[in-house]
Amino acid sequence: MSEDLLKDFNPFDIFDAEAARLDRFFSGLDEAGWARPSRCSGWSVRDVLAHLAGEELYNHACLDGTVPDLMARLATEGVSDYNDFNELSVRQRRNLPIGQVLEEWRTKNGETRARMRALGYDGTLDTLAGPYPVGHQTFHYDSEYATHADDVGAPVSSDEAAGRTAWRVAVSRFVLAEQEAKVRVEPADGQVRASLNGVSATLSSSDFVEATVGRLPTGHDLDPRLAAALRCLA
Repeated sequence: MSEDLLKDFNPFDIFDAEAARLDRFFSGLDEAGWARPSRCSGWSVRDVLAHLAGEELYNHACLDGTVPDLMARLATEGVSDYNDFNELSVRQRRNLPIGQVLEEWRTKNGETRARMRALGYDGTLDTLAGPYPVGHQTFHYDSEYATHADDVGAPVSSDEAAGRTAWRVAVSRFVLAEQEAKVRVEPADGQVRASLNGVSATLSSSDFVEATVGRLPTGHDLDPRLAAALRCLA
């Protein structure tokens, strides 16, 4: 049943679109724009790009079937989890020319997108969690790219906003089901109703997406228990 949530969306086309959004945004930044804080705590816009460039090492390892080798190599640099890897990726690129980092990300991500599309939706690739369907992994990347695009303030046109929110809601619901989350989620007149242990709330589609990626603004009135249960993509 959860697979039906994704049937109307092409993850490869979405990945291309979100990568293009970030590329357009990054390509137009000046020095002040790169230095501006992002929604990622402690990271500037430039740091978000560094993170995206660095994680292509993992993406390519998934495609090459060399994830264990990568993790063993990273362990020698003091990396024990994904957060450590993210911080290392950012640190390694902070003193590099921004154009070099942008070209690194652009080239390596282009390879990732092309290779995943070539493998096809029903193909498999290695991940830290073991073999995983390419289509599903691509939807995870779609969500990450959309989240980081919002983190840095990349524009979303009014023509695409509704469709973008629709696929993000679908992916979030799919991942909650995939993880067998205890929170119950169901559509409710264009919104999303979430329930857990007698606590419930009705969220706008946008707020539901923000909850699942851990980006609800400080002071949001969603019950903390629901907020924690909904967070599944960050």
